[in-house]
Amino acid sequence: MRFVNLAEAGKLNPLIPHTAELIVGFVAFSLLFIVLRSKVVPMFEKAFKERTNAIQGGMERAEQAQLEAQRALVQYNEQLSKAREEAQTLREEARVQGSAIIEELRTKAQEEAARITATAQASIEAERQQAITSLRGEVGALAVELASKIVGEALDDQARQSRVVDRFLDDLEKSK
Repeated sequence: MRFVNLAEAGKLNPLIPHTAELIVGFVAFSLLFIVLRSKVVPMFEKAFKERTNAIQGGMERAEQAQLEAQRALVQYNEQLSKAREEAQTLREEARVQGSAIIEELRTKAQEEAARITATAQASIEAERQQAITSLRGEVGALAVELASKIVGEALDDQARQSRVVDRFLDDLEKSK
């Protein structure tokens, strides 16, 4: 084993590197710095710019989409409002048309009822006149027959029969 001399030990301090090591370390660091600065840093900056542009573009697209959505919402609300107004107008027109149709049908029904009533009254009046004429003839025949029996002579003459019947009927109407 060999002992180191304290004088020699003072010259060689393990904590202080040799000058050659410092120069080699400085050259290696400089080369590494230059390589990193020229090759790696631009790639990082490029990736950072791309990422920034992507984020910025995404935000701009989001803002643009939001503006378009706002425009679409306003347009939708306008269309909805117009559709509601149009529906209200159509409902009002339908109500008016319905009222007009009901009134027209009511008028036609009243006219038809009046026509039917008039026809029925005319028919009733015609039947009444026919019944009166028929009754007059029968009453006249009965009156002539009765008068013949009461008077005791035949009333065969038509003119005489007619006068007797008319007088009898006039007396009946006056008595009413």
